[in-house]
Amino acid sequence: MEIKPIIIAEIGCNHGGSMELAHEMIKIASNFCKVDVVKFQKRTNRELLSPEEYNAPHPNPANSFGATYGEHREFLEFNEKQHEQLLKWSNEEKVEYSTSVWDLTAAKEMVSFNPRMLKIPSACNLDFDMYEYLADNYKGEIHISLGMTTHAEEDKIMEFFVKKNRNKDVILYSCTSGYPVPFEDICLLEIERISKRYGKDVKAIGFSGHHLGIAADIAALALGATIFERHFTLDRTSKGTDHAASLEPDGMRKLTRDLHAVSRALTHKKEEILPIEMVQRKKLKRKI
Repeated sequence: MEIKPIIIAEIGCNHGGSMELAHEMIKIASNFCKVDVVKFQKRTNRELLSPEEYNAPHPNPANSFGATYGEHREFLEFNEKQHEQLLKWSNEEKVEYSTSVWDLTAAKEMVSFNPRMLKIPSACNLDFDMYEYLADNYKGEIHISLGMTTHAEEDKIMEFFVKKNRNKDVILYSCTSGYPVPFEDICLLEIERISKRYGKDVKAIGFSGHHLGIAADIAALALGATIFERHFTLDRTSKGTDHAASLEPDGMRKLTRDLHAVSRALTHKKEEILPIEMVQRKKLKRKI
């Protein structure tokens, strides 16, 4: 049985704080790349960051949009009204809108839009106050990345959602947190491990990649992932941390094309000899 892959273009903060650029990226991701979902990020920086983190300089000043890390994050942050506009633009371009939520306030704001899916990034996947709110107040899918997470922490996350009877709304993502990630650290066989351990308890297994190229995503599909998230940019040389680990439009287009093509190929034969083979069998087969 063919399972149609879902491809998510993670625009994240690659818009550089520009609504105009975000709008253009939505249009290109939908109409040229043919993705299923465009995803952004929502942070409440004063809540998420300690005063020391907020006021510290950016660890890579060349990528900073402010004098401090807090100013940098605020420059890239869209407010609730702007996210409402992003949702409207996504609807106009016939692509699904979603966002990652990094803290409880951000989660409450985004739940008000009632998107079909919300994402919990690896950095925040142990925020059980946020999980509590989502489990009780949000009826959509809860997507969780497992980068930087121990097996014991994974068990704790799943135990929470099973207890809340929300585990069938959970999608777990195999993920290595790095920008970009070398091939030897992608660890694709984690997809099989996560699937064997939790596959019967969750809705689906995803793959969130920060690597170069698209070969690993095709292998991830063969290993059982059905939802694919890749960072998306219009220019990998742009200012910012995520661009180097992102796909440009043609790369995202090819990823979507190839995932759909390979998903159609990942089947057993419906008959011992397919109709397409019968002509060749009659013509070429020897010593029947």
